[in-house]
Amino acid sequence: MKDNEKENKDIFEKVWGFFASVKLAIFLLIILALSSIIGTIVEQNAEPARNIALLAKFFGDSAAPSVYNIFAKLGFMSMYDSWWFVSFLALFSINLIVCSIDRLPKTWHLIQTPLRPLADTAIRSLPIKKEASFNTGLNIVKDEFSNTLRTSKFHVHEASGEGSFQLYSQKNRYSRLAVYVVHLSIILIFMGAMIGMRFGFKGYLNLPEGIASDVAYESPTKEIPLGFTIKCNWYDTQYYEGMDAPKEFQSELVIIENGKEVLKKVIEVNDPLTYRGITFYQANYGMLQERTHGDFILEVAPAGGQGNTFRLKFGEPFEIPGTGITGRVVDFSPALTRDRETGRLITYADSMVNPAVAIEFSEPGKPTYTGWILRRYPETGILPGGHRIRLMDYWGIEYTGLQVAKDPGVWLIYLASIIMAIGLYICFFISNKKIWINIKGDKKTVHVTIGGSSSRNRLAFENEIDKILSHASKAIEGRST
Repeated sequence: MKDNEKENKDIFEKVWGFFASVKLAIFLLIILALSSIIGTIVEQNAEPARNIALLAKFFGDSAAPSVYNIFAKLGFMSMYDSWWFVSFLALFSINLIVCSIDRLPKTWHLIQTPLRPLADTAIRSLPIKKEASFNTGLNIVKDEFSNTLRTSKFHVHEASGEGSFQLYSQKNRYSRLAVYVVHLSIILIFMGAMIGMRFGFKGYLNLPEGIASDVAYESPTKEIPLGFTIKCNWYDTQYYEGMDAPKEFQSELVIIENGKEVLKKVIEVNDPLTYRGITFYQANYGMLQERTHGDFILEVAPAGGQGNTFRLKFGEPFEIPGTGITGRVVDFSPALTRDRETGRLITYADSMVNPAVAIEFSEPGKPTYTGWILRRYPETGILPGGHRIRLMDYWGIEYTGLQVAKDPGVWLIYLASIIMAIGLYICFFISNKKIWINIKGDKKTVHVTIGGSSSRNRLAFENEIDKILSHASKAIEGRST
């Protein structure tokens, strides 16, 4: 029985030693870093054609499909929720926990061990040491060094001997725990990531203007129920003046539950809408292939009069109030320009870069005529006689491209990030400092030996000791004159 217990104990110690190994931690960090690089280069959960085109740049057109199949089987196409990546995260978390448990008792014992006086030879052997002599009394030197230490926020302890005093103190002793705070933050980040992978999702939704949906999509064939309905009221792109580069794009989204509107918000890049833990990000935009069911929104005003807004279908007539002039939309271009060589009007893009409508006008007693009105150039809508027509929108033919994400672990990641920032600040900028000041002499001459040690930032502590010595020396000289 005792042999079995010893054998079990040996196995436990070997397993514990394996998980407490720093080498294991380094190995896991390298594996996670390398796999994350691949996961960053390869677009996650994307259409195969997109990643094959990407891999072709590295491996060539002929090898790209084979490389893609290998990567897909290894889980690199959806890496962050693959079983092996989650396993490495779990293993690294266990490694951090075991390392912390294994080393924390020793650190805690070191923190709780009271600081003791040291012999003069021991003080001289410390990493930081300073010496000075003063032609004054022993008590004056002791008092001024004690006052200076307190000013420097040291809690001073005192030991006395025959013809001597020793002042000793330490501060920031609990800063030794900062590394465990960082360990805790890493574990919390992993926990938050795993919660997000297990209970959250990432998807997309291309939502046309005026259309509502109660699902998002993880892939073209896999729906994600939202639990509520989201509708796009309108989508709009703003362009830089005189350029086709988009300046910003916005969508007005509405959340509907039980047939009632519960939330409305205009979203844009970096300003998403969040409802019931699900966040909708403005990601992209585009036009529907079917474009005959949209509504042309025109602002029509007679010369010197107020404008009226018309919402018209393709070919539906309207009248300029009080003029007898009627018009109807007979053509549309999402991006109209004039060919420089032929002079003909052409469409140069398949998106609403420079939208324009062709309107056929009819006026009693006059022949019909047709003119193009461009949305981005309102002056094209000024008619003979000063009448004005302005293209406001072609509503219902654009969609807003939304990224849809639910991450119930994100609050834990934010909390862990704050904890990590605090832990790293303490690790790099706050150290456990210990100081001993041995004071020997008589009523006329006193010799001072200062020794110190620091868990890190030794140079900074040495400068602090120099300031303590300088400040105390000036105070002693002031009392001696």
